[in-house]
Amino acid sequence: MADNSESLRENKMFRWGVLFLISFVMAANYYFYDALSPLKQKMGEMLGFTSSDYGFFIAAYSIPNVFLLMAVLGGMITDRFGIRITGFCFVFFMFAGSCITWYGASPCFNEGGFGYSMMNSFWTRMSPPLKVMSLGYFLFGLGAETSIVVITKSIVKWFKGKEIALALGTNLAIARLGAALSLIVTPQLMVPEWTTPIWFGALLLGIGFVLFLVYMVIDFRFDRKEKDLQTKVEESFRFKDVLMLITNRSFLYIALLCVTFYSAVFPFMKYAPDLLQNKFSFSEKLSGIISSSVYFGTIIFTPLFGWFTDNKGKSASLMVYGSGLLIIVHLALSLTTITPIVPMLLLGIAFSLIPAAMWPSVTKIVEQSRIGSAYGLMFSIQNLGLWGFALLIGYVLDKSNPGITAEMVKAGEARFDYTNPILMLATLGIFGFLFALLLKREDKVSGYGLELPNKKN
Repeated sequence: MADNSESLRENKMFRWGVLFLISFVMAANYYFYDALSPLKQKMGEMLGFTSSDYGFFIAAYSIPNVFLLMAVLGGMITDRFGIRITGFCFVFFMFAGSCITWYGASPCFNEGGFGYSMMNSFWTRMSPPLKVMSLGYFLFGLGAETSIVVITKSIVKWFKGKEIALALGTNLAIARLGAALSLIVTPQLMVPEWTTPIWFGALLLGIGFVLFLVYMVIDFRFDRKEKDLQTKVEESFRFKDVLMLITNRSFLYIALLCVTFYSAVFPFMKYAPDLLQNKFSFSEKLSGIISSSVYFGTIIFTPLFGWFTDNKGKSASLMVYGSGLLIIVHLALSLTTITPIVPMLLLGIAFSLIPAAMWPSVTKIVEQSRIGSAYGLMFSIQNLGLWGFALLIGYVLDKSNPGITAEMVKAGEARFDYTNPILMLATLGIFGFLFALLLKREDKVSGYGLELPNKKN
C-alpha cells in the first residue's frame, strides 16, 4: 500500500501543480537575467559603459559560482540541509541582488544618493553605477544558480521514474518564456524611464520569493508524511560524493558539454539585441522580438523533446544534433548576411535539444543522494564559461572596433562589427560537438542507458 507521501507524488494533478508553482520562480530568475540585454546601448548612453564595462557587469553574475564555487556548495548544502532552507536563502539573495542592481542604475543613486560618495572614493577607474550594479548582479548570481539547483532537485523529487524529462522540459519552457518576454517587454518599459525594466524584474523576483514560501509549506507536508526508509537513506550525503563525480567519465563529458554549449548561448544572448541593431540596423524593439524567438522556440520544442526522450530515448544522439546545430548558427551569424530569423530559430531548436536531453540524463548517471551536488558542480563549471566568455566577448568587441563608442552608434556614425566574437563562439560549438560524441561513445561502455527511454513502464 502506498503511504500518504507517495499519494501526493502519485497524484498527477498535484505534482504538476507543484511544478508550475516552482517554475514561476525559475521564470522570474530568467526574466531578470535577460531583461538587461536590450539595455546595453542605454547603459552606454546613460552611464558611460563601454562594451568591456558591460562585459564586466554581466560577468559579475558568474563570479560567485566560479571563484566561490557557490553552485557546488549550494548543491552540497541542498543535499545536506534540504530544499526548503537552501531555497529560502538563495531565492532571497536573487531578490535582494535585483533590487541593488536597479538602485545602482537609478537616478536616485546616480544623482548623489545613498552610497554614491563612498562608491566614488575607491577604484576610481570604475564608475559608481558600474560598481553597484555589478555588486547587485553578483548577489543575484549568487542566488540564481543555487536556486536552479534547488528547483531542479525538487522536480527530480516529484517526477523521478515518471515523466521526468517532460517535467524538466516544461520547467525550462516556462523559464524560457520569462526570458523571451523580458526581451520583448524591456524595450516597451524603457519609456519614460530606462531603468523601469530593471525595477519590474525585481518585482517579479519578489513575487517568486513569496511563491517559494508557499512551496516550502507543500514540501514540508510531503516530508512530514514521508515513511519510506529507503528514501531517507537515499537522501543521506557525504562530502566524498563530490570526488566520485569527477572520476566518472560520463559525468565529465556531460559537464564539459554543458559549459561549452551554454557559454556559446547565454553570453551570446546578452549581446544578441545589440548585434542585430548593429549588423542589420534593426530597431531596439525589433531586435528584442527577434532575439526572443530563440526562447519561444524552446518553449515549443523543449517539452516536445522531453516527451521524446521519456518515451523513445536517444538522449545522447539529441545532444550530438543540438551541438551540431549550434555551430551552424554562429557561422551563419558571423560570416553571412542571411536574415537572422533563420539562425535564431535554429538556435531555439538547439537550445531545446541539449537541455531536454542533458538534464534528465544526469539522473541516470548520478545517484539520488548526489544529484544536488552533481547539478551544482555542473552549474559551477558552466558559470566558469559564462564568466569568461561574457568578458571575452566585450573585450574582443572593443578590440575589433577601436575608437567606436555607444554615442557614435546612436548618432549613426559607426557600427560595431560582431564577426570576431561570434566566430569565437562557433569554435566553442565545435568543442561541444566533440564532447557530445565522446559522451555517446562512453555510454556504450558505461551502460547508463542514455539512449534508452527515461520513463519506467
